[in-house]
Amino acid sequence: MANVMMYCTAVCPYCVRAEQLLQRKGVREIEKIRVDLQPELRAAMMEKTGRRTVPQIYIGDKHVGGFDDLASLERAGELDKLLAP
Repeated sequence: MANVMMYCTAVCPYCVRAEQLLQRKGVREIEKIRVDLQPELRAAMMEKTGRRTVPQIYIGDKHVGGFDDLASLERAGELDKLLAP
């Protein structure tokens, strides 16, 4: 399974939904970077992704985007390919 990293906050419903979708796909470990606890990490996320909202999800080295982007990949049948080792 590919490594998954997600910029998130504690009270983000889209972060929860993204995590649930990834878990349904068999992802057991998600590296979570809490931008609500460390504002400098949000600044780094914004510089890296060009976006200011969470979640921001990486699968391997690929920036997937937010929950809507992740769900779109699933609907298109592309998510499994990204998650494959």
